[in-house]
Amino acid sequence: MSIELKMPALSPTMEKGTLARWLVTEGDLVKSGDLVAEVETDKATMEVEATDAGRVEQLVIAAGSEDVPVGTVIALLVDTDAMANPGPSVYDNASVIDKSAATATEAPAVEPSRSIRSQPVLLETHSPSPSPSPRKSPADRIKVSPLAQRIADAKGIDLSAITGTGPNGRITRADLGLSPAFEPDPIPVHSASVSTIEPIAPPPAGVPVETVGLSGMRRTIARRLTQSKQTVPHFYLTARCNLDPLLKLRAELNASLAAQDAKLSVNDMLIKALALALGEVPDANVQFGGDELHRFGRADISMAVALDGGLVTPVIKDAGTLSLSAISRSSKEMAAKARDGKLLPEDYQGGTASISNLGMYGIDEMFPVINPPQALILGVGAGVEQPWKVDGHIALATIMAATASFDHRAIDGATAAQFMQALRELIDVPLRLVA
Repeated sequence: MSIELKMPALSPTMEKGTLARWLVTEGDLVKSGDLVAEVETDKATMEVEATDAGRVEQLVIAAGSEDVPVGTVIALLVDTDAMANPGPSVYDNASVIDKSAATATEAPAVEPSRSIRSQPVLLETHSPSPSPSPRKSPADRIKVSPLAQRIADAKGIDLSAITGTGPNGRITRADLGLSPAFEPDPIPVHSASVSTIEPIAPPPAGVPVETVGLSGMRRTIARRLTQSKQTVPHFYLTARCNLDPLLKLRAELNASLAAQDAKLSVNDMLIKALALALGEVPDANVQFGGDELHRFGRADISMAVALDGGLVTPVIKDAGTLSLSAISRSSKEMAAKARDGKLLPEDYQGGTASISNLGMYGIDEMFPVINPPQALILGVGAGVEQPWKVDGHIALATIMAATASFDHRAIDGATAAQFMQALRELIDVPLRLVA
């Protein structure tokens, strides 16, 4: 009996992936949980586990293949247990192999010898029970991924009443009926909007040009931001903020944190200000849901990180309750993981609002594109010294333009204005960030 290993969906929005390399060869014996391949997504390179035990019969998709759709069969395994124990298959939709009941004459599974990078496993898989137990009848056996089993144990969910939708009827996290936090479906592209897109023109003749294929990340950015501008009614508000009090507080805090080898950035403090402003104006911390409006109970801030050939947006979760030093540590860790291609799906999925800071490049002002399905993104420019009213007098001050893009389907102009007012007050009086 052949077992199909399919290209997994490693994130809610993943549609295709690049099969970077195989970690096994044809003829290798693998067991459930063994790493078998590396898959590149638009965000990172991740490793894939075998969902069943068996011998690798055929590597259907060659290493290096790009744009492999999710669900495509990438390899075939031979069910060695079914071959050793003729009779009704134990890989039906309601059963699972009980390794402890194998006979003493059965050959043990040999883990293939290979060098594997240590990476967290992202695909839900089945692992054999660690302790021996009597063989159950096929009707009593349940196939369930380790993640789903842990969640079920923690929440007291009865798995016997659930029909699995995973490989060979395996119960996965999605089958438990739990709504993942802030992981809505991507915005659909309607045929009406697609039909209005102008055809892509070739480069002009006679001009020296180098043409290179788009990376998976760049294709995803192009698709999602095109969808955003086509389907989300953007409107923009700008608030000019006096940065001098924030810069003074930052210098004082960094001096006190020097012994801890910690250093706050302006962006860390702006992330905190954004999160607190969303807490003060909860009607801005929302997401459009068709016939519904989702209002979030905390502020998870997606932070734009520039990479070679694109950007990613790792999430600082519940930023409003974190200290500035905690935000600083988290943002540095996320940025390093992003640049090393080691972000996990939970690192970049979700987010209730985004921040994109181009101030370090000397950009005066920016009008960012909303990161769907979010309804708000804050764009930050550089602090520019200019005349300003300070303590009732005209003096030079460091002024920063903060421009937010709003989804008008979810946020009205007055609500957006209240949010920008709250944000400016937090920046102008930064002691509230540490209160």
